[in-house]
Amino acid sequence: MGAADHGRRSDPACRGADQAGADPQGTARARARRRRLTPEAWPAVGIIGAGRAGLGLAVALHRAGVPVRLHSRHPRPAPAGIPITAGSPLPSWLPDVDIVLLAVPDAAVPGVATLLAGSAAIAGRHVVLHLSGVLDSRSLSALSGSGAGLGSFHPLLSFTDPASAPLKLAAAVAAVEGDERSRAAAFLLASRVGLTPFVIRAEDKPLYHAAAVFGANFLVTIAAVGRRLFEQAGVPPEHAARGLATLMSGVLENIARAGPASALTGPVKRGDAETLRRNLAALGPDDAALYRALSRATLDIADLTTEQRRAVEEAIHERREK
Repeated sequence: MGAADHGRRSDPACRGADQAGADPQGTARARARRRRLTPEAWPAVGIIGAGRAGLGLAVALHRAGVPVRLHSRHPRPAPAGIPITAGSPLPSWLPDVDIVLLAVPDAAVPGVATLLAGSAAIAGRHVVLHLSGVLDSRSLSALSGSGAGLGSFHPLLSFTDPASAPLKLAAAVAAVEGDERSRAAAFLLASRVGLTPFVIRAEDKPLYHAAAVFGANFLVTIAAVGRRLFEQAGVPPEHAARGLATLMSGVLENIARAGPASALTGPVKRGDAETLRRNLAALGPDDAALYRALSRATLDIADLTTEQRRAVEEAIHERREK
């Protein structure tokens, strides 16, 4: 018996679903009405979307003993032990799960919600959560008449290899937003995979997501710029890659241990205006503009005297005014 059946063996409606597969919509609604959770049964989870986030969460939930199913728009292999359906916009297993996770691109969330509403497969006993970092539960408004709990659940994590997701999730946090039922369901899921959840207001999600972009996406951009400049300076590519990885991993360890201000090093931290001038003189216009912008932002966390700050600000602006 697979993981999707764990904790639900006493439910004949679920056993019938596993044996029969897809069925007419009326029968599906009847199955949904019959399904009831027992106190010892773990809520069954269905994930629509088998990209990196969907697969990663599926693997983590499955390993934690949570009944989980996947659905992909296109046929693809699934991790061992996890049932997957494919080929249609919506899965046939909706009546057999309790929590539905939408692991789809942000732009697709409202459309999938509309499809779910039109299918009549989502009922008051369901909770529907999307995984978008920037969207809030209002993107699921098409389902407001279903009576389902609606919310968002965003693990603050960069998903890469699904096999490594359980370990990474156990060290991460997750932003939770939505109505009371959806928040409770999200906290329940988080507890099972080791995530530390926190509640965020709907209106704060765009700012929250911008913070994540700075911490993740722009970190990659800065790494790419640094590697390119190393190579332009004559550093062999393999040494540039290795040296930068060692440098950045050390900085990240220091940030995790002591926070950004304590981890800060470099010319702005030292108030070294002359080194700033030398760096800027060596850079092309675009790289110099980025260097200036980041140096100005760095001033806010550098503990400088008034005189040092003034000298650094003059060096930052000097070349731009020529």
